[in-house]
Amino acid sequence: MGISVSGRTVLITGAAMGMGRLYAERAVRGGAAHVVLWDRNADALEATAADLRAMGAAAVHPRALDVSSLEEVTAAAAETMAEIAVPDVLINNAGIVRGKYFWEHDPGADIQAVMQVNAVAPMHITRAFLPAMIARRTPARILNVASASGTLSVPRMSVYTASKWAVIGWSDSLRLELNESGNGHVQVTTLIPSYIKTGMFAGARGPLMTPLMEPAYVVDRAWAALMAGKARIQLPWTVPLGSALRGLLPQPLWDVVAGRVFKVYQSMDHFTGRPETPAHAAPEARR
Repeated sequence: MGISVSGRTVLITGAAMGMGRLYAERAVRGGAAHVVLWDRNADALEATAADLRAMGAAAVHPRALDVSSLEEVTAAAAETMAEIAVPDVLINNAGIVRGKYFWEHDPGADIQAVMQVNAVAPMHITRAFLPAMIARRTPARILNVASASGTLSVPRMSVYTASKWAVIGWSDSLRLELNESGNGHVQVTTLIPSYIKTGMFAGARGPLMTPLMEPAYVVDRAWAALMAGKARIQLPWTVPLGSALRGLLPQPLWDVVAGRVFKVYQSMDHFTGRPETPAHAAPEARR
């Protein structure tokens, strides 16, 4: 059963720029009563909030916080539910990437940070709101932004890939648990896209027949799937094709196909990321 956000509360993480901002704009155009924006970039967050108000948003609520901090997430979630509302739509969009060989990753600034922001934070955020979303017994939606790299191994992105594999497994398991327990009024959608033109993956090259996608296109498709309660959306069509081939072909043959034919293994060879943010921290750019 499809829903709309008219008169509802939408919460988006990584909402200050990129795709997070586009999701917020969709919520405003859809007539949401409250649009809650979470991001660690306070200045960009306020600028986005001002622009959304200029679009005619009923109520925009920016909150600067670090989603990797359980303490900050817990406090912000409690405040949101007490002072605004329980979210009807939750979009776990925030994410960061590190593009280097695994042994070049710093244990804290790279490995810990990527896993916390990309994999652990969506769990903590969802856990903070989910009991109240379940208890209301009204239709609700959760979108978890994963990545095609969570379905196929990619060199120079091992930790990011690990974080997105975790998101896919957790997100789909959560969907099944809600349905099995009689709480299917809360529907979970997992977004699994390839590279998107947001700047987060600047320098990366899309595999064969997989051009970098426009952010608005991905948000439009993801939004429609979310409102419809669709379990999974993979973009573009080569993403599910690659997953199918990976499951069918023997490992040595798949390595040849992925490396020499589709050029999946070379997609991060020229990665630079956002030059203005050395840590490459930004709203999730690709899945």
